[in-house]
Amino acid sequence: MSACFHLTGYPVSVLTRGSAQAIRDACFHLTGYPVSVLTIGQAIRDAIIEHARRDHPDECCGMVAGPLGSDRAERFIPMENAEHSPTFYSFDSAEKLKVFREMDDRDEEPVVIYHSHTSTEAHPSRTDVSYASFPDAHYVLVSTRDTDGLGEFQFRSFRIVDGVVSEEEIEVVDDQE
Repeated sequence: MSACFHLTGYPVSVLTRGSAQAIRDACFHLTGYPVSVLTIGQAIRDAIIEHARRDHPDECCGMVAGPLGSDRAERFIPMENAEHSPTFYSFDSAEKLKVFREMDDRDEEPVVIYHSHTSTEAHPSRTDVSYASFPDAHYVLVSTRDTDGLGEFQFRSFRIVDGVVSEEEIEVVDDQE
């Protein structure tokens, strides 16, 4: 949860009826901490959910790259879960090396690191927290539990820094923006 939630007991989205930016500004004023928000295009959000649907009952995993220092999630990179497991994921080491070299060549970094949970809620497990090694990345989790391919998936985003998990708001934007 955000610092604003911890201070007030309310999610950022219900604290005021203003714009998303006004809400973030108000929370910053109240807490002294910026409110973390993942801004993601509708097509990339849909692609992550489709990847989770396609790989179910195994966990899916991947990244969304963006220009260095921009925090812009622009390039969807679905990856193979080397574990082929419904309860654990890991990136294939050769594929991960290839992806990171590609990002380096393109002056990109991982903006979003995502995976799915197939039988639990979309919240980082202890294992997820222990493996989180990019403090500037948004960690997106999609839960495919209780869905038959027709229902809505849980889609949540977190920051994980030094073992501390903070849920963040998600702003899905039209792809033309």
